[in-house]
Amino acid sequence: MTEFAATARGVTKRFGRTLALDDVGIEIRAGESHALVGRNGAGKSTLVSILTGMQVPDAGEVSFFGEPAPPVADRAAWRRHVACVYQKSTVVPELSVAENLFINRQDLGGGTFGGLISWKKLKREATELLETYDVAVNPDELVSALTVEQRQLVEIARALSIGSRFVILDEPTAQLDGPAIERLFDRMRSLQDKGVTFLFISHHLQEVYEVCQTVTVYRDARHIVTAPVAEMSKPDLIEAMTGEAGGLNVPSGADRPSSEELVLSVSSLSGESFSDISLSATRGEVIGLAGSASSGKHEFAETVYGLRKPLSGTISVDGTEVRGGDVPAALKAGIGCVPRDRHHQGLVLDLSIAENATMSTASRFVWPSAQRAAGSTAIASYDVKAAGPDQPVSDLSGGNQQKVVMARALAGDPSVLVLINPTAGVDVKSKESLLGVVDAQARRGKAAIVVSDELDDLRVCDRVLVMFHGSVVREFSRGWRDQELIAAIEGMSSE
Repeated sequence: MTEFAATARGVTKRFGRTLALDDVGIEIRAGESHALVGRNGAGKSTLVSILTGMQVPDAGEVSFFGEPAPPVADRAAWRRHVACVYQKSTVVPELSVAENLFINRQDLGGGTFGGLISWKKLKREATELLETYDVAVNPDELVSALTVEQRQLVEIARALSIGSRFVILDEPTAQLDGPAIERLFDRMRSLQDKGVTFLFISHHLQEVYEVCQTVTVYRDARHIVTAPVAEMSKPDLIEAMTGEAGGLNVPSGADRPSSEELVLSVSSLSGESFSDISLSATRGEVIGLAGSASSGKHEFAETVYGLRKPLSGTISVDGTEVRGGDVPAALKAGIGCVPRDRHHQGLVLDLSIAENATMSTASRFVWPSAQRAAGSTAIASYDVKAAGPDQPVSDLSGGNQQKVVMARALAGDPSVLVLINPTAGVDVKSKESLLGVVDAQARRGKAAIVVSDELDDLRVCDRVLVMFHGSVVREFSRGWRDQELIAAIEGMSSE
């Protein structure tokens, strides 16, 4: 008899007039990695909130390992059944690894004595736990000093230490580079061999084929299909997600008009993790920047738009030098940006769509009604699925939040766009939409730098520069082959 780690049957959930889930179900076999995919707004996040006990369904039932889900108020029981590692980290940066592992349960393994915390015992228990799950970090180290990959592994270890054998991974690779993703997948396979079950949520469909055995597709709040991954082709999977046949349609830019008018000039720029980089972009040109997480590409891009102060070198827009390390100066000079981390750098989650979309141009609006009108325009222009401009941006799915970030970047009609992972955490159609915006802006004469770990994002570029250990090592013209680009990213010959 098949054992299911988690099942949901007949689940319906409404938020006001919005039907978030419409009589959906899922059955996740124990010991498997089961993918849940769908467009932004398909209902994936709502299902996760129900499976983790954060929301109560209006109808339907949830069970774990054959037992009905516990009452929502019994949080300890929920944590023993299921844990979730979110794209947005839930660890506390100011605390140590050991403190994060046993937060709110310091008595585990004798970590307290007479109401006082025994730090020696707590550290010993943390060390044993990290060794058990092969997490190579110091239990005394502050979480703020860890890499994104290490933080995720700490969260997984914390979940497993509670007793959870069903772990939800929500966009776990969004902030990881290629080698880190492979290490995560190896860890997942190892834990599966020990009986751990994963629900894997990702917009990177290739990852589904690499690490999952079963896939479930949701579309427009409804369950569409569940099938073995090996029996579902990628075109069929995309069609199930979108309701349309065909794959990703990324504008190649081959027919974009060219210009020799210089818009952006970067000369001998050096900074944290990169040195002596020069590049120029003409009007209507889109330049891609590729490389591993340690290549310096993110630090370079953040220096161009003023988030980091350069050690040396100059940045000029339309012939005027821009003061380094000054975001307002960069905005005034005509540089718009989509930052690497939309949650911490791109949005104020408690503010409305209108307030976020117009944040870089807020001084232009005297009346709130004008700002709301601008928010409504952004919703229509960027196909944001929302109830209206006053809706808090925290209520939106990740893909729609990313569209608001793009709207904010373009609100001031900049001459130069610096876009870091512009399609992070978005579905196939949203990816097409956002890359279409990049293409459209280039056709209007804007210059753009697209920094991304996704090859599809780079296909919109006229040329791609590859960084390795802080330097530009290769340049590829439009029409590059995947193998050649990946080889350069990894510091190898493509031969």
